[in-house]
Amino acid sequence: MAKYNFWFFSSFLIALIVALPVITVFFSFFSETSNYLTILKNTFLFDYINNSLIILIFVLSITFLLGVISAYFISFYEFPLCNFFSWALILAFAVPGYIFAFSIIAFFENYGTAYSILTNMFGEYNYNPHIPKLDGILGSIIAISFSLFPYVYVLTRSSFFYQSNNYIEVGQNLGLSERETLFKIILPSARPAIIAGLALVAMECLSDFGTVSIFSVSTLTTGIYNSWLSFDDLNLANQISFILLLFVFLLLSIEIYSRKEAKYHQPSRGFKPINKIKLSGKKSLLAFSFCFLLFFISFIFPVSQMIYWTLKFPKYIQDINILKINLNTMYLVGLASIVLVFISLFINYGSRISKSKILNYLTNFSISGYAIPGVILAVAFITLFSNFSELMSENTSLGNIKKLFIGSIFGLVLAYFIRFFSLSFNGIKSSYEKINNSIDESAYLLGYSKIKTFSSIHVPYLKNNIILIIVLISLEIIKELPITMILRPFNFETFATQAYIYASQDLLEAAALPSLFLISWATILIIFSSKYILSQKN
Repeated sequence: MAKYNFWFFSSFLIALIVALPVITVFFSFFSETSNYLTILKNTFLFDYINNSLIILIFVLSITFLLGVISAYFISFYEFPLCNFFSWALILAFAVPGYIFAFSIIAFFENYGTAYSILTNMFGEYNYNPHIPKLDGILGSIIAISFSLFPYVYVLTRSSFFYQSNNYIEVGQNLGLSERETLFKIILPSARPAIIAGLALVAMECLSDFGTVSIFSVSTLTTGIYNSWLSFDDLNLANQISFILLLFVFLLLSIEIYSRKEAKYHQPSRGFKPINKIKLSGKKSLLAFSFCFLLFFISFIFPVSQMIYWTLKFPKYIQDINILKINLNTMYLVGLASIVLVFISLFINYGSRISKSKILNYLTNFSISGYAIPGVILAVAFITLFSNFSELMSENTSLGNIKKLFIGSIFGLVLAYFIRFFSLSFNGIKSSYEKINNSIDESAYLLGYSKIKTFSSIHVPYLKNNIILIIVLISLEIIKELPITMILRPFNFETFATQAYIYASQDLLEAAALPSLFLISWATILIIFSSKYILSQKN
């Protein structure tokens, strides 16, 4: 076992790093807080929890309907542009909820875009009383739902594809109608995938900060941020974080349980691909209209609003250093991607050659960081290193360790590592498991060392998957707001932080240009990876 100590220690260290935010939140829960806690318990705490649950319930309901219905239409029917919609619907991932929130506010506000359109079409009139006001909780629900439904769509569509046509034919032979086949055969078979998608939606919904803050809705995430920033009470922020973590870990448990029953492999025998039914008439119009409206609202609508603002208010183009923001964003993306992929390869290879059960347990624990909301991770970081600096204040060299992790690129990349290690590790692991161990043994017999086997055989085989992982990590980091907002160095802006800062100052027109660049980069990354994500072989 001695030769495995290096791999064991490395995985243990990574698991410890990922666990530090959760440990910090847990121990801070028992620390003293300011008098604001008493005030909060008697006033806003119930509102934080109540608003979070209301948004969660409605977002889950809407994303379920949008994701499942669109996946059903595209998987089982042929209608105009169905192949286009099959990948175009996931472009909603390119529009974060907080940017969708800008668009809703600008379009439906008094004398906003909707007012301008009506005035140009029908002449001068006070249209404001007739324009719906989609703000507050309602606006948050709509923005979050249309930005997150692709989680349900992608997983449900994949599950539908692997449902052998034999099952559907059995239903037809039993005299089941299309509707009965849907509810008695198709949906029950896809239940694990649907639940997994909804669990991911729920975790993202609970951890949302940008959208709810733009709509001025008090939730647990905004409560955490305000406790730290407005009242300078990190312990209280961590206590609210603990409440939110309980919800998140409950949802994570549901997602893990549902995955145990899911099948991700293609049946080898007796599998018959789905024979799509060609729709015509009203049914074809219904399927096309649903998918078109979903694509229009989730992607075309916010993008059009950003383009409209950018062209209408060109003066803001001069005020924003787009080149610098581009370089900052790409710098973070490149650095974090390299770190994540390198360590994921390292740990996967260590687990492969050591074959240690304890090591597998440690690595499985180390991927739990994706369940930690960004705002909790950032506040836990500040708490951890602030406390450590106080303990080491007598030693000047260690007392300044806070500066190394807070307000620095190093701390930001470390936070990204904890947040997105699961995405990188699991993505590489899924491909690693396809490399038969006999290949390694043959290489050893030919005189290859373990390092040469890794570099000459494993890495070339994993190359395409590594590229995909880098693309997905880049997409997440480009959109990430609370971690970047809280831990970034002074005067270091990305597209996400610049857009949010302008929007929080009611300069929505100025937020358009950085938002448009963010969406453009995210769209390029999604298009690049969409063929792999929706591939019938993956």
